[in-house]
Amino acid sequence: MSTAGCRCLKKNEEKQNFRDLLRGPEVTLSSTRPEKEKTKMANMDVEDFIQQNRALAEQVDTFRGYWESEKHWQARREFILRNISDFEDPHLDQLVSLSMVWANNVFLGCRYSTELLGKVKDMGEGVVVEDAPVFKTRDEIMKKQEGR
Repeated sequence: MSTAGCRCLKKNEEKQNFRDLLRGPEVTLSSTRPEKEKTKMANMDVEDFIQQNRALAEQVDTFRGYWESEKHWQARREFILRNISDFEDPHLDQLVSLSMVWANNVFLGCRYSTELLGKVKDMGEGVVVEDAPVFKTRDEIMKKQEGR
């Protein structure tokens, strides 16, 4: 078998292991909670979840970009962990993408469609970012300039 074939098999094996982690009984984030509360975790729940699901938490750590500061990554990681139960493996890349949209909006001030921002803000509800930058639009700056 070629080297490329071995790498492909290894990648497929890693994906299957991740699928198994997601489907395992320990990944049920809040099995004792009412259905309405299952998708959101309190801050303490995230830490408990990480401690109880080390393998999954370590797998989620592979999603970190080399450019992300510790502060940026911790917030995005919490976003991912709070919402991971809502995404099955074939759609896990969507969760990672949504986490990046959320982080780009919070940390860099990037703007997206109203519908997309509404979705990621709902998903990020409860994720606390200390000292998050505050961004102003050009219109806000111009309005302030006109008031002088």
